[in-house]
Amino acid sequence: MFVSEDAVLLPRPQHLTRLSGTHTLRPDCFIWLRGELPSSLLRTGRLIQQSLGACGPRWELTAAGGTDVRRIGAVVQVAPEHIRRPEAYQLTISAGQIGIAAHDAAGAFYAANTLKQIARQCAGESALPCLRIEDWPDFPHRGVMLDISRGKVPTMETLYALVDMLSEWKLNQLQLYLEHAFAYRDHPDVWREVSPMTGEEMLALDAYCRERFVELVPNQQSLGHLERWLVHPRYVHLAETPEGFDAPWGWFPTPFSLSPAEPGSLELLAGLYDELLPHFSSRQFNVGCDETFDLSLGKSRAVCQERGVGRVYLDFLLKIHALLRGKGRTMQFWGDIILHHPELIPELPDDAIALAWGYEAQHPYGEQCERFRQANIPFYVCPGTSSWDSIAGRTDNAIANIRSAAEQGLAHGAIGCLICDWEDGDGDDAQGHWQHLPMAFLGYTYGAAVSWALEANRNLDVPRALDLHAFQDAAGVMGRLVYDLGNAYQRPGVLLHNSSILFMLILQPDQPVGQGWTAGLTVDGLERTWQYVDRVMQPLFKARMARPDAGLVVAELRIAADLLRHACRLGIARLQTDGGAIAEIPATTRLSLADELTTILADYRTLWLARNRPGGLAESSRRMERLLAEYHPCEG
Repeated sequence: MFVSEDAVLLPRPQHLTRLSGTHTLRPDCFIWLRGELPSSLLRTGRLIQQSLGACGPRWELTAAGGTDVRRIGAVVQVAPEHIRRPEAYQLTISAGQIGIAAHDAAGAFYAANTLKQIARQCAGESALPCLRIEDWPDFPHRGVMLDISRGKVPTMETLYALVDMLSEWKLNQLQLYLEHAFAYRDHPDVWREVSPMTGEEMLALDAYCRERFVELVPNQQSLGHLERWLVHPRYVHLAETPEGFDAPWGWFPTPFSLSPAEPGSLELLAGLYDELLPHFSSRQFNVGCDETFDLSLGKSRAVCQERGVGRVYLDFLLKIHALLRGKGRTMQFWGDIILHHPELIPELPDDAIALAWGYEAQHPYGEQCERFRQANIPFYVCPGTSSWDSIAGRTDNAIANIRSAAEQGLAHGAIGCLICDWEDGDGDDAQGHWQHLPMAFLGYTYGAAVSWALEANRNLDVPRALDLHAFQDAAGVMGRLVYDLGNAYQRPGVLLHNSSILFMLILQPDQPVGQGWTAGLTVDGLERTWQYVDRVMQPLFKARMARPDAGLVVAELRIAADLLRHACRLGIARLQTDGGAIAEIPATTRLSLADELTTILADYRTLWLARNRPGGLAESSRRMERLLAEYHPCEG
């Protein structure tokens, strides 16, 4: 039986009081949707009906209380005069009745999801614990941003399932990061090979989200990260550096950013916005504009020298803002560039929303938040799942990063918390989304918890929450397994910024080992890592997940572990040679590695198509194919 001291709710509520006794789910009762507009509570009522039906008899929904009050099993009502905070609710389970009172329809929906999670833990008992919950969110806006432009474009079924899961956890925003993965009618060459989201699909997803009190916020890169557009002859004249540029990570051989010096840049964006935005009911819009590394290195060089790089950037951002203001939209933008020019922050429009992002445990959220707060600019904090560039995630880093973002965001007055889930990498450096979706569940889980109620969830038992509310694993295996597998990145003893050494060993096998970013890597460290992965994976066969995709989740965990082991094998083989080159590895070992990677790659392609569209698969596979080619000895 569920008890308050042993509560596993996601998120844990602000206040939970255990009352004496239990509520027995009696037959022939009904759920009363009480109020002037009961139809607005219909989805919430059906959720309660389904949840309680898993424990006991199925109760009828009604908008009339009737005269026999003994048959009223549950009452749901919107009462803003009593529940003052937006999205807040009270849930009371007494011996005689279940009562939900909420500030608004969203609050009632969140109460129903809390009841669903309680019922999930009482399945088969026909009784619920008596308790009282008073609950409300710390952050008004709580969301997830999923990268769908540098690898996987999920199927609609995948997106619908994701919305169902996130809305249960009281997240109320979703963004799909777009560079070129929307089927703009006038620009087919850009998305032809991508299997993009269509307008009809966006409309359907927006409606699906609205029904679950999730705001689907449009997102379109509008300055940097547009190489997928600018490589085409039709658009290259708009590029800041058409021939490439020297980026922070090395030479970038293709165009990257639109040039603010080209009048056609704003015209292109205006056309994109005209086509994209009508598919969304949200009045917010994330225009990106981060990491403009090549700004001032090409066509805008002269004007940047005259007026300053920050001023040129801000002027272009203000032009985008004016476009959106005319369309009745509120602009979100990534805050990294303007933070390099703090003297310009007070010139930002006070209705623009800055997104303060950073993905390492020690990211200086406090300093960044304070700059926006002092300028009275509304802002979100944007931590990450740490799943990208890692294969299996970076558990400890993700939790520390998300916790810090929530702490500093609340302390400095952030209006939102957006959990970012990237592919990462651009051009030839792009890894193509090697991590599978369940690797991000840990970040989603903890992010949802602390963005709703930080103090109640600061020390959330993440593995147990994952078991119950993400993986629905009655054996209690999956949560701990994913948590621990996500810490494999620490075992080799070499920590990289925003990545893991195991991932990089596979992605960049031509880089020297034992020096540079692999300095400190040892055979012993990789052998220990291999053994650690084996130990973590041992209980996988015991899992008893109720998810409809349980078999797929198991396969995704297995291939993640296989890739981690393969990285260990490759690193060990290279460290045992004189020069560390793959060609110096003994032929028998190379052939064995090739056989192993061939199997992994075949499984990877199959698993990709289980959740995602085919576009991007060939590009994502190419990196592994290059490594596979290096394993084979030269002919003759």
